[in-house]
Amino acid sequence: MTAPDATGVRRFGARLSDTVGAHGPLCVGIDPHPALLAEWGLTDDVGGLERFAMSALEALAGHVAVVKPQSAFFERHGSAGVAVLERLLAAGAQTSTLTLLDVKRGDIGSTMDGYADAYLGVGAPLAADAITLSPYLGLGSLAPAVRVAVDAGRGVFVLARTSNPEGGEVQLAGWAGRSVAQTIVDGAAALNAGAEPLGDVGVVVGATTERGLDLRALNGAVLAPGLGAQGAGPADLATRFAGVGGLVLPTASRSVLRHGPDPAAVRGAAEALRDELDRARAAAG
Repeated sequence: MTAPDATGVRRFGARLSDTVGAHGPLCVGIDPHPALLAEWGLTDDVGGLERFAMSALEALAGHVAVVKPQSAFFERHGSAGVAVLERLLAAGAQTSTLTLLDVKRGDIGSTMDGYADAYLGVGAPLAADAITLSPYLGLGSLAPAVRVAVDAGRGVFVLARTSNPEGGEVQLAGWAGRSVAQTIVDGAAALNAGAEPLGDVGVVVGATTERGLDLRALNGAVLAPGLGAQGAGPADLATRFAGVGGLVLPTASRSVLRHGPDPAAVRGAAEALRDELDRARAAAG
């Protein structure tokens, strides 16, 4: 296990590296959308939401590296749903599995400070080990969140090349001789330079399509959504992310959660997928 830095805080990149070493690289989304609640025989209300979320955490904690709650599916239930999310994150903090809150925040100035206080600061009410951020007001606009995250031993994952077709309109546009997506990756690499074993700033790159990015200098983590129900398989991940300077966190949600509500079945599906990823990575060399 890596030691704390000079401030006494264990950096997120080091914690993530340790957790992936212990549990493998799989990230599983906790996405309590109405269809999954129905599949589990749960009502689409706060009671069903809490049973789903806590059962998923029980099944996965200590068996996968990261769980990724999708904030929108909690927020749709109003303040009571956000309270469930707060309890879920607090429970996750007591396990060896890291929590990555998929919240995609992005703003400027004091508003970004407010988001940082909500999710990333020491004692934050919705504290996660890391959150997703949108950089499309400029990567520099995220500086308050990055600073607070680093000081608290947390991390951020910045959207770079998402898999939705509309994303290309912005992400593939040219800027200073590079695509906008590549400038995001390069900016994250600059923030991670010199960190060991990994920096605290990851990027989000969809796994379902060829993305045309140079990730060799990232020195951080790539969150790669799209595994399973969205169409990417373990062999696709191994091929598309060969040569990444850091580590890749393949992300699945429905393909694992549809095995609920039995926690053993959910856990078994996650472990089987993790093992399949390991075999594909080994086969790819």
